Amino acid sequence: MKRYVAIWFRHLLTDRYLLRQPELAGEPFVLVAKQKGRMVVMACCHQAEKAGIETGMVVADARAVLPKLAVLDYDPAMAETLLTAIAEWTIRYTPLVAVDMPDGLILDATGCAHLWGGEIPYLKDIMGRLKTSGYDVRGAMAGTIGTAWAVSRYSRAFPIITEDLQTEALLSLPPNALRLPHDVLEKLSKLGLYQIKSFISMPRPVLRRRFGQIMLDQLGKALGYVHETFEPVRPIEPFQERLPSMEPIRTATGIEIALRKLLEKLCTRLAAEDKGLRQAVLKCYRIDGEMRQIEIGTTGPSCSVAHLFRLFELKISGIEPALGIELFVLEAPTVEPLPAAQEALWSLNSSNKLVAIAELIDRLAARAGNDVVHRYLPAEHHWPERSFVVATSLNDQPQTYWRTDQPRPVELLPQPERIEVSAPIPDYPPMVFRYKDTVHKVKHADGPDRIEAEWWLADGLHRDYYAVEDETGNRYWIFRLGHYGDDHNPQWFIHGFFA
Repeated sequence: MKRYVAIWFRHLLTDRYLLRQPELAGEPFVLVAKQKGRMVVMACCHQAEKAGIETGMVVADARAVLPKLAVLDYDPAMAETLLTAIAEWTIRYTPLVAVDMPDGLILDATGCAHLWGGEIPYLKDIMGRLKTSGYDVRGAMAGTIGTAWAVSRYSRAFPIITEDLQTEALLSLPPNALRLPHDVLEKLSKLGLYQIKSFISMPRPVLRRRFGQIMLDQLGKALGYVHETFEPVRPIEPFQERLPSMEPIRTATGIEIALRKLLEKLCTRLAAEDKGLRQAVLKCYRIDGEMRQIEIGTTGPSCSVAHLFRLFELKISGIEPALGIELFVLEAPTVEPLPAAQEALWSLNSSNKLVAIAELIDRLAARAGNDVVHRYLPAEHHWPERSFVVATSLNDQPQTYWRTDQPRPVELLPQPERIEVSAPIPDYPPMVFRYKDTVHKVKHADGPDRIEAEWWLADGLHRDYYAVEDETGNRYWIFRLGHYGDDHNPQWFIHGFFA
């Protein structure tokens, strides 16, 4: 059964001004903007309303009613910005929150109220927190958005409407509660239909003929037989678990307990669908309205609670609980299928050696960053700088094999760099070479190890590689590109460094 909460901010913009400028408290003021060459009231505070000021009045008329009226500039973008920010804050109560311009929010509270002990304490907590923050709000909960919206704005009855009482809750309300356009409201007023009960029982063809399809649509949205679209400010992650705290959590031990419970729930769901997460985010909502988060990533899909907890554990110290955390949300934004081979890989009971390798890679990445560990596979190219590809997964298999019996350096330059040499000819290693303005005298050399260019490169030259050692004991991998000859003076390059 769907449950929605509608929140109405009766003085949204002026409440915000009072929070920013407390000196305005108790003083009547309005927000004004120019319309058709006249300054018009766009929003007014509670004191101004009590004095008879209304939205839409010309400022000159408003000052005639209240000479001491303060006038402030109206910002047309403020309402949406403010409602979006408050909607982000209310995500602690439900993952689905939508902005209802110009002065409301809609919360999809389905399945959320029990976490606060029921619908009454749930709604009471939301309204209480907003009022404490300085906003004049009213709210209601019902089975449809339309009924919740109507009751929050036009009813003084009990604000929680059960499914069987939705029609009854609407009967005594004015037609405005159905969010009807102005022309339809005028027709209803001329006919003396001042309450919904005056026309709700009329035959549908009659309502359509007199007031148009919009009347049936709005009645249907309020009563639940017409679907109403709902666009949350933040799309919900398919794999998400939430854990509210009865008392604010301030310690690392409390955070660890909450994290482990969330991981158990999330991994149980993932395992049931043969999936594993590649990325996870823990969001901690504090009672001061701030949110702190930490995230982890894995080299492959995982649903191992123990392994994921260890990755998060490395980052828990970075969470600042301040006055306490009241809600934990664990999301898995990146999820991948978990094949049978992967299930064995991530099983803690598995004897597969890749388990230890994968967990080690994840821990290293969590400590030092995602770029600290790389895996390379052979590629079908002769030249060393092109003879490998970066593997993206432990499951990637080589399409070819490394083809060399000669030692290769532990550090290979991305591209060979030019050096100047003094070498006997034709096929001897250099006696001296200069690299980065430093002269190295060669004391020992092994080679040459010839590497040809690919056959499809018509002008490709071969390389003759030498492993040389200078007078300080450092060892280098250098090569000559091509042969010495009458029409060719080969160039020398350094390509790597031995340990």
